[in-house]
Amino acid sequence: MESTTNQTAYTNDGSLKMYRIWYYFREAFASIWRNLSLTLAAIFTVAISLALVGSSLLVREGAERATAQFQEGVEFIVFMNADATIEQDDAIRDVLENSPAIEDYAYVNQEQAYEEFSTLFSDKPDLVNSVSPAVMPPSYRIVPTDPSAANVTELARQFANQPGVKEVATATEAIRQIDDFSTRVSQALLIAAVVLVVVSALLILNTVFTAIGARRQEIEVMKLVGATNWFIRIPFMLEGTIHGLIGAALAIPALFVVDNKVLAFFQESDAVPLFRGFAVPDGFVWDTSIWLLLIGGAVGMIGSAIAVTRYLDV
Repeated sequence: MESTTNQTAYTNDGSLKMYRIWYYFREAFASIWRNLSLTLAAIFTVAISLALVGSSLLVREGAERATAQFQEGVEFIVFMNADATIEQDDAIRDVLENSPAIEDYAYVNQEQAYEEFSTLFSDKPDLVNSVSPAVMPPSYRIVPTDPSAANVTELARQFANQPGVKEVATATEAIRQIDDFSTRVSQALLIAAVVLVVVSALLILNTVFTAIGARRQEIEVMKLVGATNWFIRIPFMLEGTIHGLIGAALAIPALFVVDNKVLAFFQESDAVPLFRGFAVPDGFVWDTSIWLLLIGGAVGMIGSAIAVTRYLDV
């Protein structure tokens, strides 16, 4: 008999919990529908702000990958023409091996350049298939004895004038250009994103204000019959969280557009050689998407929590 009573109590408790969850979601979505115009404004503002946040992260990641070739003391890279003659190549190698200004160098042939390109763009098979080892420029990655900017610039100028040389990229100039570009773009995007995130939180807060005002008498009755503070709070907080999550979900496609269109534009550009390395792996885009969902949910929850705490007399 006691076991039956306990089982009944457990079943009733489980049913009560399910009812509460259903009640929370039902009230949250009902409130969203009642204030649809404000809800849409909040959601789209969240989407735009988080799209800017995600884009700034992609730009920074692309900049880091673009400068990955400059490692282990490499200060400049001499890119040879793909059709450079053996004599032209030997002349460059002779200078590198006999000049006291050169401490070390590494030669990257066309096959190695293609393998590096394939690895860098492993998540973009169409781009990899559009090139072949025959069109990849071989290169020399050079470590000078004196890594000062003035010396590197002078050495780069001398090599750039040699027959068979396509272009010379120096760490100082190339990294400065990429860092300047990525820093300016990231800062601009983040500033705009921060402003819009604040606006998003205010819109969510205002939406919840409106919902509370429309239900103030109902809330007073609920309190009179013994409803707890959290029982009243949760539907409003859930509403704000839903705003943020939907906005974040709408921002995620923008990341793939930035990756496939904007960063791809730099990968095809000849303006700055290292900009061709501007790329992020697919996994990074998905990881960033998860962070946007977390940020969106947090912004919505915090905005609605402030509204409830400030204006709901609980």
